[in-house]
Amino acid sequence: MDLLTRIGAERPDMPEALRKVAEVILDDPAEAARLTIVDLAERSGTSTATVTRFCRALGFGGYAELRVTIAAETGRAARRHWDTDIGQEILPTDGLERVLGVVSNSDIRLIQETSAQLDLGTVEKAAQAISRASRVLLFGVASSAAVAKEMEYRLQRIRVPTWSRSDAHSALTDAALLADGDVAIGISHSGRTREVIEVLAEAGSHGAITVAVTSHPRSPLAEVAELVLTTAGRETTFRGDGFAAIHSQLLVLDVVYVAVAQRTYERTKQAFDLTVQAVAGHRLPEGDK
Repeated sequence: MDLLTRIGAERPDMPEALRKVAEVILDDPAEAARLTIVDLAERSGTSTATVTRFCRALGFGGYAELRVTIAAETGRAARRHWDTDIGQEILPTDGLERVLGVVSNSDIRLIQETSAQLDLGTVEKAAQAISRASRVLLFGVASSAAVAKEMEYRLQRIRVPTWSRSDAHSALTDAALLADGDVAIGISHSGRTREVIEVLAEAGSHGAITVAVTSHPRSPLAEVAELVLTTAGRETTFRGDGFAAIHSQLLVLDVVYVAVAQRTYERTKQAFDLTVQAVAGHRLPEGDK
């Protein structure tokens, strides 16, 4: 994950003083890169000690390292010449050509950011657990419920016993029936959806392996999960963060799905052969109109 994306993801869960520093940096990274430590402390209404704590929380030895990294990232961003960048406003009077540019550039950038930050070691652990599980439970609400449903379809197609739920009561009762070796996957862009947190906590209390898919690695959802898969998500006009995160959520779960298929190759191949044959009669021959 690049630094500015990481700051944006972790900002909601930072202590108030560190969050003020993060907000100044994210508001204008190029300007922040030119500030001295004293200037940044004054702009954020904090102290130089707080700025130093902020640097160390992000893994830097001091402010100079943070400043250089911000400058390098803003320089790369300028060279990319994003004419329609993420978060840029779409006006009611804008033509569809501009709308397409903003939306497609946003989605491409989010997928790139998600790919760069995805921990493949965690993907490996999640895929291993799913391939061995007796039951897999997926839970999300609103837009995340659609992502859970898509993953349910994919896993069921390769004979992984999977259920997705969008109702908290149903998900909680399913979670209570999970046992050692089962898997529960909670999907929430913010990582703060109460129902998803409760379901993952319930599943974990019965010995299930818990997986969080979220854009906020320090969120309450991440705290109750054994494995955390991070996504990127930024809003554009008419598409809040939850909607904007759908493509990155699908990317992460698609990588997990393919990894599961690799680890169950013979079973997966047989399942595909059988299911393709089952629906073959419902496809029109090529050349028919």
